[in-house]
Amino acid sequence: MRKAIVYASVHHGNTEKLVKSIAEECRVDLIDVVKQPDADLGSYDMIGFASGIYFSKFHQSILDFAEKNLPDNKKVFLLCTYGGSANYKSIEQILHKKHSKVFGKFGCKGYDTFGPFKLVGGIAKGHPDEDDIKNAVEFVNGL
Repeated sequence: MRKAIVYASVHHGNTEKLVKSIAEECRVDLIDVVKQPDADLGSYDMIGFASGIYFSKFHQSILDFAEKNLPDNKKVFLLCTYGGSANYKSIEQILHKKHSKVFGKFGCKGYDTFGPFKLVGGIAKGHPDEDDIKNAVEFVNGL
């Protein structure tokens, strides 16, 4: 089964750290939406979307990419890093329109210095950590 993870890692590299560690352990291709905005997903059996959570949603570049490039009826899984809490609703709305089935979701803390968190030096320092990465790898291997 060919798997890909489409990701955006914008501020502290939390999501990139997670997906690169997954790629080292699992058979999965990584697609950075900034570097490959027109990547063809047609040949993949399962596609992951990974992003930090910004204002309670996936990064806009991921949402735009999924809207434009995700073929209908694909198997999908979701990954996110967050300072506050996981939220998949924004991407799930697009997946619903594309008739794609979500086979699993994984989220973990990620270092966050947005807004008031900057005043206290950020939250979730050191995350994703080794346990977060191990759990993410197990999640992807289990799909």
